[in-house]
Amino acid sequence: MANRPFVLVTGASKGIGAATALAFAKAGYDVCANYHRDDAGAAETVARCRGVGAGAFAVSANVAVRAEVLAMFDACDRTFGPLTCLVNNAGIIGGSAAVTEVSEEALTAAFATNVLGTVFCLQEAARRMRTDQGGVGGVIVNMSSVAAILGSPGEYVHYAASKGAVETLTIGAGKELRPLGIRVSAIRVGTTNTDLHAREGNPERPATVAAMTPLGRIAEPVDVAEAVVWLASPEAAFISGTVLTVAGGLLS
Repeated sequence: MANRPFVLVTGASKGIGAATALAFAKAGYDVCANYHRDDAGAAETVARCRGVGAGAFAVSANVAVRAEVLAMFDACDRTFGPLTCLVNNAGIIGGSAAVTEVSEEALTAAFATNVLGTVFCLQEAARRMRTDQGGVGGVIVNMSSVAAILGSPGEYVHYAASKGAVETLTIGAGKELRPLGIRVSAIRVGTTNTDLHAREGNPERPATVAAMTPLGRIAEPVDVAEAVVWLASPEAAFISGTVLTVAGGLLS
């Protein structure tokens, strides 16, 4: 649709990604919903975005594979034109294990998706947004986790380390890209009411975290989604290189 801002949300077939795509659609954006394997989930996200009047389409791409990232951005260019916002949401935990026991396969997968995938997508978005090469600027929001601060001992130290890298990337890229018209920030997410932990073999974790959280519950996906949309908005125009914690007071 002409003259509408355009957002690419990675990992948008379920959970936080799906909620974020819908929140942007409600805020007046057209949406590209990236996904890896969940065709049905991506189709549902697209349908929900279209249901509130947005232009929307889905693109399957493994963000850990650079060639697939390039093809995804080419599809975005052809469909909606210049990108206004990138949300680097795609991520995996890589299973629950003590740091001494985590497998090479899990470690490699977590860093490939969470770190390399975030960098690959940031690079392609920045190439299109940068004002010194004909772009009109834009916003990039990366998804981190309170694990980056807490370390997740005995569970997800490898995942926490990958999210620590995302936060460092956010700080550095925020400084480097701001003169080029690009703001880069991150959301440090607390445990959220999705099926992620069940899929990763730790279904009890949300209830455990909720009991420790000052607000008395874990996040709903929309709690995170609304924070992302705010970071992308003009109201957050003076924010870059910053990590915003959305965790119910867990780190306070």
